[in-house]
Amino acid sequence: MFGDQWSLLVIRDIIFMNRRHFRELLTKSVEGIASNILADRLQRLVQQGILVKSQDASHKQKAIYSLTERGIELLPLLMEMVAWGHKCRPASRLRGLAQVLDEGGPKLRAEFMSELRETHLPKSVAKKKVRSRTKSTRISAMQKLQAAYQTELARR
Repeated sequence: MFGDQWSLLVIRDIIFMNRRHFRELLTKSVEGIASNILADRLQRLVQQGILVKSQDASHKQKAIYSLTERGIELLPLLMEMVAWGHKCRPASRLRGLAQVLDEGGPKLRAEFMSELRETHLPKSVAKKKVRSRTKSTRISAMQKLQAAYQTELARR
């Protein structure tokens, strides 16, 4: 699954940037993934049970990719990889993301995993896995992580 750089980058963009459509993953990839490689990696990730592909309710010609529970469970591993990468290359574009993850600790990770479940899993499954949360005006874990990542990209 992680034998190539592209699978990790696709998962990163789905988890941290909420990019869930083929075109979005293709055109907004900082690394410039080719369309045939992206199609292949998405197909593999679906076959491996990391993602599911379904029809987008808002657009009949679009497919939407969602994380499975197995895919969401990759979050702690990816967070550790971001932290390790930041230690080895402190000037990388993951600097802001690593800082937010480090400062947020286990609480941020738990919040983010809950948000991923709410976003990606069918409502019946997500309800079983997610503690009830009240609506608030606070910034979500996903918003914090996306803002940190976008800030670093803008610096480049």
